[in-house]
Formats: sequence, structure tokens, C-alpha cells
Amino acid sequence: MAAASGAIAVVDYGMGNLRSVWQALVHVADGREVLVTADPAVVAAAERVVFPGQGAMPDCMRELEARGLRPAVLEAAKSKPFLGICIGQQMLFEHSEEGDVPGLGVFAGRVRRFPAGQMVDAQGSKLKVPHMGWNEVRQSCAHPLWNGIDDGARFYFVHSYYVDPVDRACVAGTTDYGIPFTSAVARDNIFAIQCHPEKSAQAGLALLTNFIHWKP
Repeated sequence: MAAASGAIAVVDYGMGNLRSVWQALVHVADGREVLVTADPAVVAAAERVVFPGQGAMPDCMRELEARGLRPAVLEAAKSKPFLGICIGQQMLFEHSEEGDVPGLGVFAGRVRRFPAGQMVDAQGSKLKVPHMGWNEVRQSCAHPLWNGIDDGARFYFVHSYYVDPVDRACVAGTTDYGIPFTSAVARDNIFAIQCHPEKSAQAGLALLTNFIHWKP
């Protein structure tokens, strides 16, 4: 199936239920075609690419390779509006502590597990890992994908690992959970976020709407 002009491709490498991502994008797509696809040619032909996922990093990287999607994802990350979500953000980095596996290396840096010894809140109570639920995202820079979204707006998270970029200039958002961590990165045509905008009510839909209209 070929992608129509203006289509949005949601990369399907077999990890996670992508229906909620698809539904949220269709809701804001203003009539544009939204395709969940495992076909590298459809990813290559799409105008915009969304790279979501959930699960363990080693499984995600293995499935991406097995389906022949790695070159198409890397090319999209160079050339068109590109949104990474959750593990789709983590896979853009060089290496993950989860399974000690290499990522795609689009961003320099590592994916780290929340440090058990520092997982306490301001009152000294122990925090659970995974970090699951609503939390604030503080915007580190102005960016078109933050348009109309309050600084400190709450988004929905489910994760045990977080990205640690080498180049702090790419940090677009931070969140506190025991420690302050990078929750969004941006550079050129790429925006990637650790939370799930498709599960984040109005703030999440606003971010997806901004992505649909973004002209990097």
C-alpha cells in the first residue's frame, strides 16, 4: 500500500498496541491519511513519520532490524518531520542499559535506568519504578510542538529508563521523578518525548496537532 501525498506513517515494528496512537493522530489529522505500517517503502513515501513503541529495548531493536525498517527510520529521521514516542525516543540514542544494546545513534547519549537509591520523593517516601502516571513536563526551550501547551503541563508516563543526551542543547523538556530527567529532545526535524501524548488528554492532543502542522 503506497502512502498518499501528505500521509502520516506510524512505524509498526511489532512492539506495543499502536491503535491508541493511530486513533489520536486520526482525531487531529484534519483529513490527512494516517497509516500504521511495517512497510519500509510506505515509511519512505510518507510526509511525516511517528516512531512509537513500548516494551524492552533489546526486543524493539531486534524487531526493527528483522522487519528491515532500520534504514527507512534512519532516513526519515534525517529528512522529514519525525516524532519519537516513549521507547521510540530511547531507540534514537546510542546505547541502552536495558539489555546493554546499541540504539540507532541519531542522538549522542545513553538510555539509563532510574537509580534505585535516589527513588524518593520530596517527603522521603520511596518511589516505584516503573515511573507510571501523570507528571509535569517543564519546557526547556521554545519549540513549535509546545505551542499552546502550558509550561509544566501534565503528561502520562510509563517507563523505567530515561534518555541522557551528551548535547544538552537538544533537551526540549525535563521532568522530576526522584531525579530530574530529560523527558523531551528536539533537533532540526526531530522531536521525541518519553511520555505518551496519545494518552495525555488535551496537552497530548495539542502536541500531536502541532506535529501535524509542523514545518521544520
